[in-house]
Amino acid sequence: MNEETPNAGSNAGPGAGSRAEALAALRDRIRSLEGWGQGGAAGVLPFGLPDLDAALPGGGLPLACLHDILPGEPPGGDAPHDAAATGFAAALAARLSALCGDAPVLWLSRSRDLYPPGLLAYGLTPARLLAGRTDSRADLLWALEEAARSAALAAVIGEGAAPGLAESRRLQLAAEAGGVTLLLLGRAGRREASAKAGRNGAGTTAVTRWEIAAAPGPALAPDEPGVGETAWNIALTRCRGGRPGRWTLLWRGPAGGFALCDAGVLRQDERAA
Repeated sequence: MNEETPNAGSNAGPGAGSRAEALAALRDRIRSLEGWGQGGAAGVLPFGLPDLDAALPGGGLPLACLHDILPGEPPGGDAPHDAAATGFAAALAARLSALCGDAPVLWLSRSRDLYPPGLLAYGLTPARLLAGRTDSRADLLWALEEAARSAALAAVIGEGAAPGLAESRRLQLAAEAGGVTLLLLGRAGRREASAKAGRNGAGTTAVTRWEIAAAPGPALAPDEPGVGETAWNIALTRCRGGRPGRWTLLWRGPAGGFALCDAGVLRQDERAA
């Protein structure tokens, strides 16, 4: 009697499906224990740069989660890096909008210094941008939480909110519930006690924390006019499920996207189409 032999081209055993389900459940449990709940199940936004994406959980910025973006600490006497942090946040928000079918981005703050035409260089066009202003920190936190629960938005940027631990937990839960990515943009000139605690990892539930500083861009050719490409020194100082790191990042406009500058050698944006 001839015995049937397993298909040599298949290595899926009878328990393969159950093992895959168990691993998926374990990953979800780990996410929950690490403090980013079910938000990571929404997917990720890759930077398209392998060195950077490899440091992030799932190979990109987790969607439907809370993220801190802070200006880098300037050395004594230097100008603060608020503009660099703003540009980085705007570039991420524009990419989130594109990922979500050009769904709008809501930018909320307590100040009047947002200049929307300046965001065009990062791909945040008027069709993608909604802007709002609140009179108090309490109102700003309330508006951020309500906006994060709205599935109609691709992302929400909260400028100068500086939430404490309990407040940031509410924002994280709201982002998970609405499937909206929430970017908290700090300001060097308005660091409150909760923001300082958050820099040390004790006062926020943000999945990632970034510190952004302006950097010299690549040198232009002698006969090429202009100020060159935007460059940032970015530090991923906290990353649940990933690992911290530092990079010099170039922004080559909405069409060119991101590139890494490593020891003077520029690497083109390798993100998938």
